[in-house]
Amino acid sequence: MTEVTVKSNVCGFTHKVCGNMEGDRIVVDIDTPCEKVRKMSHLEVPMMDLFDIKDNHVMQKAQEAKCSVTCLIPSAVLHVCCLEAGLMSKSLVGNAEEVAIEFE
Repeated sequence: MTEVTVKSNVCGFTHKVCGNMEGDRIVVDIDTPCEKVRKMSHLEVPMMDLFDIKDNHVMQKAQEAKCSVTCLIPSAVLHVCCLEAGLMSKSLVGNAEEVAIEFE
């Protein structure tokens, strides 16, 4: 299982994104206080959807939930999926510890 915490400081929410590989899909659950993100909180993401930024299940569900274009959750879900599928190194990500967008 892969878990990440997303601190969306702009909107003030903290989310927990958890993913687990099940066959040819990654099942992703999101623990969130955000009403919009909650609408996409249980996803079954096909492996083949991880290779295209535009035409994939995660972005489709985020669009249906009317997430903001600046919402960090779709990106976090895709990161969790890629980690769980072995397309990103868990040890490399573990060394990075966090990803940040800093406004100046």
